[in-house]
Amino acid sequence: MKRRAETPASGRKMMSLVETTAWESMEFKNIPIISEVDVSPLLKLFKDKPVLDLQPFMKLYKNNTVERLQHPSYVPPSSHPETEVQSKDIVIAPETGVCARLYIPDWTNPDHKLPLLVYFHGGGFITGSAFYKNYHDYLNSIVAAANVVAVSVNYRLAPENPLPIAYDDSWDVIKWVASHSKGCGDEEWLNQYVDFERVFYAGDSSGGNIAHNMAMRVGSGELDGAIAIAKPVGIVLIHPYFWGKKPIGKHEPRHNKNSTAIKNLWLVASKMGIGLNDPRVNPLEDPRLSSLGCTRVLVCIAELDWLRDRGWYYAKALRESGWGGKVEVLEAKGENHVFHLRNSTSDNVVAMLKRVVSFINDEDEI
Repeated sequence: MKRRAETPASGRKMMSLVETTAWESMEFKNIPIISEVDVSPLLKLFKDKPVLDLQPFMKLYKNNTVERLQHPSYVPPSSHPETEVQSKDIVIAPETGVCARLYIPDWTNPDHKLPLLVYFHGGGFITGSAFYKNYHDYLNSIVAAANVVAVSVNYRLAPENPLPIAYDDSWDVIKWVASHSKGCGDEEWLNQYVDFERVFYAGDSSGGNIAHNMAMRVGSGELDGAIAIAKPVGIVLIHPYFWGKKPIGKHEPRHNKNSTAIKNLWLVASKMGIGLNDPRVNPLEDPRLSSLGCTRVLVCIAELDWLRDRGWYYAKALRESGWGGKVEVLEAKGENHVFHLRNSTSDNVVAMLKRVVSFINDEDEI
C-alpha cells in the first residue's frame, strides 16, 4: 500500500495552498460570541425574567441579544504531527456557508478503497464546530485508528438558524458526499480513496441526533437514484440528544432545573417550532422507526449522563420496531456527557474508540 508521503510534491503543495486559502476565507468558522436574534417566539420560556440561561451554552436576553458562553479554540486543517493524518476544509454550499473538514489517513492507495465516516459535531444545535480543537483531535484519532476517510460537517447553528436548518445543512453534505459515489465528484480525496459501500454516520450529543435523523431520511428513500449506493452501513450515536414530554427510566431528571434546561435547549434551537414529542427529538414516538436506513447501530452512553436512559430506550425501541438490523449499547461507567472530548487518554475513552473502530471495520459481531 502506498504511503501518503510518496504523493508527488506538486500535488501536496497545491493541497496546502487550498487548505490555507479556504481556512482564511471562512468567515463563518468563528461562531459569534454576541449576536442578535428575534426572541419573541421564546418569551414564555423567560417566565418574567430578563434572561433565559442555557448554561453552559448561552444566555438569551429579552432585548434580542444572544451571548454564547463557550469559547473553545479553533484550529486550521493540518498534517497531524503524531498520526500524520491529513486534513483540509471544503466549502460545500457557498450560499449558506455550509462546509466540512476532510481527513485521510497516512496510508492510502486508490486501488484499496477505505470506509467513509461522516461525523456531526455536538453542542445542543446552538454551539460547536467541526473546527474546534477537541473535534479536530478526536477525528484525527478515529481516522488514524480505523484507517478511514472522514468528513466532519460544519452546519449552521440555532437560534440564528433554527431547526430544521441544521438537518437540512447536514443532508446537503450527505448528498454532496454521495455525488462522488461514481468517482466523478469535485473532491478528489473522495473520488480516489472511498469505498461507498462502507459509509458510516456518527456524532455526539446533538450530532448523534443528526446522525440518526440522516439515517431516517435515507430510510425514507430521500437518497435515491444513482447516489443511493452511498447509504450508510451503520451509525454511531455517542451520548445522543433525545428527549420527550414525559420522563423515562430511573436516571432522567424530573421536573427540576436540569430537565428544564434540556427541554429548553430543544425549544430554543427550534424557536418553539418543533414539539418535544416530534420524532426528530423523540424517536420513541416515531411510527417509522423501523425504516432506519442502515443495518447496524452502535449507541454509546455514559453512566452519569442525564441522557443515558434515552440511549437505552432508543436501542430497545429499535429492536422492537421491526427494523431488521443489529444494535448494541456500550456504557462507560463513572463518566459524564461527551467525556471523550475532555480526556483523550482515559481508559474509557480508549475503550470507546476501540469499539467504534471495530464497529466501522466490522471486526466482530454485534
